[in-house]
Amino acid sequence: MKKVFIIPAVAFALATACVPAKKFKELEDRFAELEQKNENLNNQLSDCEDLNSLRDEELKIAEKQLEELKEEQRKLQDEHRQLLSKQENLQNSYNALEKNSSSALAENSKRNRELLAELEAKEKALAAEKDRLEKLEKDLQERSRRIDELEGVIAAKDAKMQELKNSISKALTAFEGKGLTVEERDGKVYVSMENKLLFSSGSWAVGSQGRQAVKQLGTVLADNPDINVLIEGHTDNVPYGGSGALEDNWDLSTKRATAIVHILQENKEIDPERLTAAGRGEHFPIATNETAEGKAKNRRIEVILTPKLDEVSQLLNEM
Repeated sequence: MKKVFIIPAVAFALATACVPAKKFKELEDRFAELEQKNENLNNQLSDCEDLNSLRDEELKIAEKQLEELKEEQRKLQDEHRQLLSKQENLQNSYNALEKNSSSALAENSKRNRELLAELEAKEKALAAEKDRLEKLEKDLQERSRRIDELEGVIAAKDAKMQELKNSISKALTAFEGKGLTVEERDGKVYVSMENKLLFSSGSWAVGSQGRQAVKQLGTVLADNPDINVLIEGHTDNVPYGGSGALEDNWDLSTKRATAIVHILQENKEIDPERLTAAGRGEHFPIATNETAEGKAKNRRIEVILTPKLDEVSQLLNEM
């Protein structure tokens, strides 16, 4: 299992002996709660997609059962017609025998009553089957309506994330070719910024150009309050060689992630509860560390934007 160390800015300050241990514990618990909530939402989205596939399979099975019931209904109707024909024949026989033999008449009458009873039983069975078929059709329609509604919500969220991706790309056009990329994957938007745009080597202080890029990103995020924001710091595999407060790449990547959070928090329209900072060190490279170009790509900040799934969860609970 991959381990992710997430150290908020206040937690780092505690590491430098500036905040009481109790406050650090509270912040650490809060972060764990946010991380769990993010994981739960991701799990709910996955469950939603699995349940949607399951509902499709159930719908196909139900439709097959419906066709089988219709075929059974047709057979019952054929039997019904055959019984009516038999009844007519027996009635004719009854009329003929009535003229010739009272005993034959009695036997024919008995047989006729039996057929009438059988016909009545078949008609009751047909009526009951018809009621069951109508109920099944209503259940299928209601289930189909809920599935359509769920698919609509998911499609709307996908469209929302694509629109968000386009808005971010437009807002950050000036930084194209400077180590910044924006893409949409699996219902999330990923904004990747290489360190050459943001930081000097071994530093977590954001330069003027990087600060401008983050602020423009924050303007878009402020207009989308239903989006959660995870900021991840990444490094290459070169061990941290500096001195002072930082110990290793974990610390450096976390400090850089929290530096981005601090800039975003300058925008008062962004709820701090939406923001999470995480340091991943050198453990999640996107390119080889065998070349200078690959290392440059690995030294990055990734801003991962995830939609809130409250509405999807509510629909799932109603199904």
